[in-house]
Amino acid sequence: MIGVIDYGMGNLGSVANALAFLNAPARVLHGPGEIPGCRALILPGVGAFGDGMANLRRGGYLEPLRDWMAADRPLLGICLGLHMLCASSEESPGAEGMGVIPEAVVKFAAAPDVKVPQIGWNRVVRAPGRDCPLFRGIPDGTYFYFVHSYYLSVAAGWEAGRTVHGTEYASAVWRGRTAAVQFHPEKSQEAGLRLLRNFVEWSQETDHG
Repeated sequence: MIGVIDYGMGNLGSVANALAFLNAPARVLHGPGEIPGCRALILPGVGAFGDGMANLRRGGYLEPLRDWMAADRPLLGICLGLHMLCASSEESPGAEGMGVIPEAVVKFAAAPDVKVPQIGWNRVVRAPGRDCPLFRGIPDGTYFYFVHSYYLSVAAGWEAGRTVHGTEYASAVWRGRTAAVQFHPEKSQEAGLRLLRNFVEWSQETDHG
């Protein structure tokens, strides 16, 4: 079972619908007590970094999520879900992230040729020498759908894909069984469905039983 975490800020319906389309066994989790029944977790998210972290803390999810990742069990973060894996974000000064990725999320600098937020399709190019299982069967440079104003510039040892929007940044990260993407696979049509299917299959391969 794949658990989609409901902490009051996720695009849960779209993610759940995409998983249902793939006939993947999944359910929306309404509390941390439901986590032990899952083999993999998806942490989606739309909204402000500080609010997201506060909601995770208020809902009792923070320590179970940290324990889950420390045990190297499969997790996919989406958009804000990626940001909250990081240490902090310019979006919410003073708010602490989970710190799994020891980097700060920063805001795009507006320019005549750079719209903020970035809304629309953009390419994801794989990081050299990094064969992330999320991208199996997906051509390098495939377009995915993005909606965001903040980004992770660098992620040493984590980068799986990079994208350019005024500046180059990490649009996909992966280490062990923890992965996250800046774009929205559930809104990225065939490529996004393939990525979600890859996550489902990967979680089965890495199932701890």
